[in-house]
Amino acid sequence: MIKVLPILLAILYALAMYRFSVWRTSRELDERSTELADPKLKAITDRLAKALDIERVKVNIYEIDPVNGLAAPDGRIFITRGFYRKYQQGEVSAEELSSVIAHELGHVALGHSRRRMIDFSGQNALRTALAMILSRFIPGLGVWIANILTTVLAARLSRGDEYEADAYAAALLTKAGIGTTPQKTLFEKLEALTQSRAGAVPAWLMSHPKTPERIAAIEKLEQRWLEA
Repeated sequence: MIKVLPILLAILYALAMYRFSVWRTSRELDERSTELADPKLKAITDRLAKALDIERVKVNIYEIDPVNGLAAPDGRIFITRGFYRKYQQGEVSAEELSSVIAHELGHVALGHSRRRMIDFSGQNALRTALAMILSRFIPGLGVWIANILTTVLAARLSRGDEYEADAYAAALLTKAGIGTTPQKTLFEKLEALTQSRAGAVPAWLMSHPKTPERIAAIEKLEQRWLEA
């Protein structure tokens, strides 16, 4: 019979990790970010705000080099300094960067940013519980199998969130009169933009759908809108 105590301990661990992760993330972003002040980008984010019927879309610069966008659990939107630098250098257009902002707004509106923090803690708890249980039946392999199962689950959940945020962004960009072309052209640039010096694709990109699949999903949406 499987003992209940290890599972209860794993659940308590998940709750503690969730609280700690939210606190640590918020503190890190507070210490290493400033509000974005760019007249050209503000003109575009104002169009997004008008489409959403809100006063403004506030965007912050997160002072790290990797190219990425981020929706914090508290609803704040961030663009990394590395991403903003690509825009300043002309490698990314203002419209393409606005598609990232729209995508991150989607994560907030759909509840992904807050749920991901919970999912992360829950996956750690699940990994711990599975490892304990499986190790009783498959000594030596239980931990390895638990890691594989939770990693696959996390990647699948993440890809689902990305498709949903892409769809939200496509609708918002269309309503704002920007259109989905910048969204699709940025997808085609992402792998090159996020490539490290060593040539390895960052882990966050591996948890996202493949570029052709993301573009195809948006074009399918556009076709559905035309037929409606």
